[in-house]
Amino acid sequence: MRADARANHDRLLAVAGAVITEQGVDASMRDIARQAGVGLATLLRHFPAREALLEALLRTNFDELTARAAEVESTSPPGDALRLWLRDFVTCTANYRGVVTSMMQAIEDPESALHNSCVTMRAAGTRLLSRAQDANLARADLDGADLFALASALTWLGDQPGLETRADHLFEVIVSAILTDHAG
Repeated sequence: MRADARANHDRLLAVAGAVITEQGVDASMRDIARQAGVGLATLLRHFPAREALLEALLRTNFDELTARAAEVESTSPPGDALRLWLRDFVTCTANYRGVVTSMMQAIEDPESALHNSCVTMRAAGTRLLSRAQDANLARADLDGADLFALASALTWLGDQPGLETRADHLFEVIVSAILTDHAG
């Protein structure tokens, strides 16, 4: 990619991240382009659809969550690792208002630009859940899809007006439903 094209690409991602953080995933593509100081055609040349832009923004975050799962898996007891990763998942995905719906749709749609990132991230969480289950620290009747749905629900709760202040409490409620009494 040419240097000016790379600069436009990077500026578009930075601006899109800020705009989507503020306005949510349905933010105007035209507004993103305008705030980045480029035309809509330039934005669409780099990101031909909103989902492609979201995928580019989220891929790095999802890759970091996948790496974080491996890190906590190797450094923390199973229950603690699962709790830490769930907290990181909620924190990361809460950065972009409204992303939960896009993630839930993408994981079911192999044609989605977000699909591979979501599947890889869910697999990382599933490994942590399985490890906690093997140690008899997590409910045996949950699978990776359940964990992804519950983690996504936690993010959604934080997006709801009036529930932001309850998010930490609700996180603990959900985690206590996932982890058994044997977890510490």
